[in-house]
Amino acid sequence: MPIINILGIAIALAMDAFAVSIATGIQLKKVNFRQTFRLSFHFGLFQALMPLIGWGIGLTLRSAIESYDHWVAFGLLAIIGFNMFREALSLEDGIEKKPEKKDATKGLTMVTLSIATSIDALAVGFSMSVLSISIFFPAVIIGIVAGVFTIIGLHLGKIIALSSKISMYSEITGALVLWIIGFKILFDHGVFN
Repeated sequence: MPIINILGIAIALAMDAFAVSIATGIQLKKVNFRQTFRLSFHFGLFQALMPLIGWGIGLTLRSAIESYDHWVAFGLLAIIGFNMFREALSLEDGIEKKPEKKDATKGLTMVTLSIATSIDALAVGFSMSVLSISIFFPAVIIGIVAGVFTIIGLHLGKIIALSSKISMYSEITGALVLWIIGFKILFDHGVFN
């Protein structure tokens, strides 16, 4: 898989982490090194692990769906993109995933947010598996990009007050990137010829 596609997927997957990080930065108002490290490490780790898990699940199903695997990959990416788009449009008074008066960089809240922001990566890993794409390099890139976006989001959140518009646009951009990659997969498999 070309690096540009991997980066596109990684950026699209990082949009949830970015949005939650902005909300967390706004809620915390002051963000220290420990909070930044904890949240970016966990978001990046979970974003890297989920595609590996999805890829492993896909290995067991690959031979059963080989003849229409590109449609499965397209469908998964389209669904993820649709959900991201729908979430972006549902944001009204700030980010709906905004934590309630707790430090979201600690404990169960952090783990829950890490899982919630990385669940889409599970389907991406599954898609890569059915397309026989190696997952290890993309998983590392996905994790690093999520970690970087989390750091940026936390510090943007403490600077800005109106995060809902930024969050909305980042989610929409992520959805569009996933749709474009899905159509490219169909194009590469000759569906439009």
